[in-house]
Amino acid sequence: MSVKLFQDIYDRLYHHYGPQCWWPADSDFEILVGAVLTQNTSWDNVSKALEKLRDAGMLSYQAMSATPVDGLAELIRPSGYYNIKAKRLHNLLRMISTRYGGELDALISDNTEEARTNLLSVKGIGPETADAILLYCGKHPVFVVDTYTHRVFSRHGLVPEECDYHELQEEFTRRLEPDPHLYGEYHALIVMVAKEFCKKGAPLCEHCPLAGVE
Repeated sequence: MSVKLFQDIYDRLYHHYGPQCWWPADSDFEILVGAVLTQNTSWDNVSKALEKLRDAGMLSYQAMSATPVDGLAELIRPSGYYNIKAKRLHNLLRMISTRYGGELDALISDNTEEARTNLLSVKGIGPETADAILLYCGKHPVFVVDTYTHRVFSRHGLVPEECDYHELQEEFTRRLEPDPHLYGEYHALIVMVAKEFCKKGAPLCEHCPLAGVE
């Protein structure tokens, strides 16, 4: 499979959708929180939870760290699994306190391997969440993959049907320049085409901007 094909797919999607300018947020801390809240839910639900946090003045490390888990859970209720996610957020903030003196900037400016290791040490933070934080907060050159990525690219026969997170991620990183902007746009564009055309149950292949790619 040619390196050019993965770039061509990006170009097709970009031409169809235009720039997505992910991650939609007012601060790095908001991106960090959103990366946790978006686990197993839609972005619409995340937006509602973020709005409640914003209205409560909770979108800062200091404010959220000082809020008990049950109080935080109530605020993020729209995101679903709110009790679990509140604990995960506190676990993440505790790691930042322990490893980085409570400074988010110190985490996202750390070298990629060390920062990723520390993020993955947090209970409830998996590869996708860790990489989203690294890419969208810290502009680290890590490609974020998810179920949409697997669905779109496996259906076109571009990645193995049976591949884990790291194998799928490597399919992109070895074919694309390590450009955080490119990675961020590409991930967002894949999400768009998966939601609109490459649906789980009834894909709309005929009108898809990737029709004919193989």
